[in-house]
Amino acid sequence: MQLKNIKIVAIGGGHGLGRVLSTLSFLENQLTGIVTTTDNGGSTGRLRKRSSTIAWGDLRNCLTQLVDKDSVGSQLFDFRFDGGDELGGHNLGNLVLFALGQIQSRPLDSIKLVRRLLKVKTPVLPMSETPTDLMAFYPEGRCRVGELSVDEMPVMPKNLMLAPLVKTLPHCRDALADADLIILGPGSFLTSVIPPLLVRDIVNGIKASKAHCVFIENIVAEQSPSSVLSLDEKLLWIKENIGCLPIDSVIANGSNVSSEILPVLNCDLAHDNIEHYHDRKKLINALEQCVANISKPQASLKNSTPEDLSRAVNS
Repeated sequence: MQLKNIKIVAIGGGHGLGRVLSTLSFLENQLTGIVTTTDNGGSTGRLRKRSSTIAWGDLRNCLTQLVDKDSVGSQLFDFRFDGGDELGGHNLGNLVLFALGQIQSRPLDSIKLVRRLLKVKTPVLPMSETPTDLMAFYPEGRCRVGELSVDEMPVMPKNLMLAPLVKTLPHCRDALADADLIILGPGSFLTSVIPPLLVRDIVNGIKASKAHCVFIENIVAEQSPSSVLSLDEKLLWIKENIGCLPIDSVIANGSNVSSEILPVLNCDLAHDNIEHYHDRKKLINALEQCVANISKPQASLKNSTPEDLSRAVNS
């Protein structure tokens, strides 16, 4: 089985997911992106303070990653105003999506319109059309609200949740049901990878799907409390927070990342010039290896109970 012959759903936040979508853009409508929509910083955060809306920044970044960088559309949607006035710091693409969101009946209609304008064939979907924020709880019960606050926490949160709880779109559920491969990450663990997993429909969709679900680790340590966690600590944290581990395997950079829970494919994934970037050709090769291994029998923990996971860790 080759990548060009399968349907892939990639889930995560702006920069990491954008890199994956850009890498796999040759799949066109065989590829679907499900984008985290909880960002509350920068231009997106300012727009969310102005009016109740989903976070548009990661969606805009993913859309422009699927467009020729030299095109007028890409340059317009990536254009950022400078200066210290009201426009300073705003991204034009965010403003366009925000304005369309005020005009259209639903965010998905705005995204479809922009896809037509930019000639993007790959479906790019928000994890939910309902505005929501991250809430992180300290071990002693105090909490922080918003992505920016979560990444600035001095310790790993005990729990994360969405406030309010939201549902995903039927298009997301359908894409997960039809997928052959589901990709989580790379990106910020707490603020890009985890938020979609807090949407119960998405987790249930991954668990019910026939697809193999692979988690792609970051190239370098991120600036967040999760930077101190080992791979297995991340996997156990996911299980504790969402009640299951909807992942079948892991792709990690380097040669010495191991897990007692899941199979790990160790590869050289780093870009030669930008240390935190996944190299496109190397990432495709790693995903090809992952797909080649799907047909090999292996235990799946996607629908495991906590007792099953404990046995896997201690075996």
